[in-house]
Amino acid sequence: MELVQALQNLGTTATDFSATDVLLTIVLSFTLSSIVGWTYQITHRAPAYTQSYVHTLVLMSMVVGIIMLIIGSNIARAFTLVGALSIVRFRNAIKDTRDVGFIFFAMAVGMACGTRFYLLAAVSTIVICLLMWIMIRFDFFAKPASRHLLKVRLPADLPYATVFEAAFRRFLKQWDLVAMETVQAGTLTELVYGVEMKAGTNLQEFLNELSTLNGNNKVVLISGQQEVDL
Repeated sequence: MELVQALQNLGTTATDFSATDVLLTIVLSFTLSSIVGWTYQITHRAPAYTQSYVHTLVLMSMVVGIIMLIIGSNIARAFTLVGALSIVRFRNAIKDTRDVGFIFFAMAVGMACGTRFYLLAAVSTIVICLLMWIMIRFDFFAKPASRHLLKVRLPADLPYATVFEAAFRRFLKQWDLVAMETVQAGTLTELVYGVEMKAGTNLQEFLNELSTLNGNNKVVLISGQQEVDL
């Protein structure tokens, strides 16, 4: 009798959703998450872009949709899936904080499709993607000043504190010494500055003047200080 009852319960849980629900969830989550991936692609500005990350967004959205169908309104299934998924560990570090937002975006699309909020999923995807495009297109929240990372080497016997002061006052609005180390067996000193250029500064002229002052040793100017490791 217990076996018959278990089979009856299994049949009851299988009718919580139909084949149409499964197909609609997969197709809609794929379509909407593809729009999310396309938005990520055209708004991406960081140096490293990976196609596999976008594929993961689409796959994750579909999988989350299926998981939400499985859970339904059953609390026991929800706790079971949480326990099963808790053994998964991810080792890849996400360098761009914007990527985390797109992960949650894709998950939300999958959750909406899996819980049959199809209109919510479609409207929110279109509106959020449009707003993301507008933010990138019109460069929202960008600082008006140009911030750079400057690495310059000079002979160890030169006074680093004053040798570049006149050039910095001419070309830079602000500068801060971030790091200093000796290189090439102590014959050279490498300085790392966080610098803010004055409006209309000729970068080539700035670099040429620094090269003249440091004896034609290495000078590197890197845009996007927040994205570069020292």
